[in-house]
Amino acid sequence: MNSSSVVAFGLLLTASMGVVHHLNATPVRPVLKSDIGQQSQTPARAAWRVPRTPDGRPDLQGVWISRSATPLERPKALEGRQFLTPEEVATLKARAQQIFQGGNSDFGAGDAVFLAALGSAQQFKNPGSTENSVGMIEREFDNRTSLVVDPPDGRIPPLTPEARQRQAAATAARPRFPTGPEDFILSYRCITTGMPKLGGLYGSGHFSYYQIVQAPRHVMIEMETIHDARIIPLDGRPHLPSASRLWHGDSRGRWDGDTLVVDTTNFSSKSNFMGSGENLHLVERFTRVAEDTINYEMTFDDPTVWTRPWTAMIPLKQTPGPIYEFACHEGSGLIMRAMLAAAHADEAADEAAKQKK
Repeated sequence: MNSSSVVAFGLLLTASMGVVHHLNATPVRPVLKSDIGQQSQTPARAAWRVPRTPDGRPDLQGVWISRSATPLERPKALEGRQFLTPEEVATLKARAQQIFQGGNSDFGAGDAVFLAALGSAQQFKNPGSTENSVGMIEREFDNRTSLVVDPPDGRIPPLTPEARQRQAAATAARPRFPTGPEDFILSYRCITTGMPKLGGLYGSGHFSYYQIVQAPRHVMIEMETIHDARIIPLDGRPHLPSASRLWHGDSRGRWDGDTLVVDTTNFSSKSNFMGSGENLHLVERFTRVAEDTINYEMTFDDPTVWTRPWTAMIPLKQTPGPIYEFACHEGSGLIMRAMLAAAHADEAADEAAKQKK
């Protein structure tokens, strides 16, 4: 999808983005290069106990937000380092404030905020960006250097040779200019933004709202984006037959001590999580570790895509909520007409440029 199409779609989603935060500049010193062997310790919260539902299970209910600045994979500059010192964390946070304040930089999505703060530039520039940094929410820095916690190097395992070939073939077959709705990815068609979320598609990148509701036999997890809701049985029933395929897969939950474990299979062949679809086996673990924090851990296994399973963890922080309407509806004529009109305009301009040569 080209930039004009993205602009047309993005204008219709502006109301769904996070709260704007104006950041103050702070003088900073260079990031420290010292290494440490273990995570800095937080004072024990001896008085805190896991809150529980009437049936005795850990209470995970409420609205939670992921807004971590930690990059998905460990940057090369931090190779071999699982954690940062408190001084380094403070320096990175101040650098991010300095770079992204006041709309002087382009919009920083995904890993961009952390990587920009880790570098030496005073301004973040993205040639493909259609927005400045005014629309960004404040990101949360901690001492981790990657969301990936396994493998220990903080990197996603390599793709298998077959997966590389499939992805190359799919890229070659993709039309340069969309000719119909089916040529757009599922999120642009307002069908689903997919799951799980390693951060979010909209807002600042690693940014997603979750609402969790519990009952003795079920748990419901709703995402802000497109109102995706997963209703997960906890009663030990088996997975659906393999012929039944769903956008978000077929989830089954159970309790492992104080951790909610959700096992998901039966993804649709049209699902796409980093190149993985119908063969993905996803195991999620939700553990409430503080009054305001759930550790959300995801393990991905697809031997047709990656050379080994891998795991990432994001902290979910409690927020008052509520989750507001995300106005994105499948089949919306207004959105689709705007995207197709932009694509056709780009195609015509491209053809006109070729005629001049």
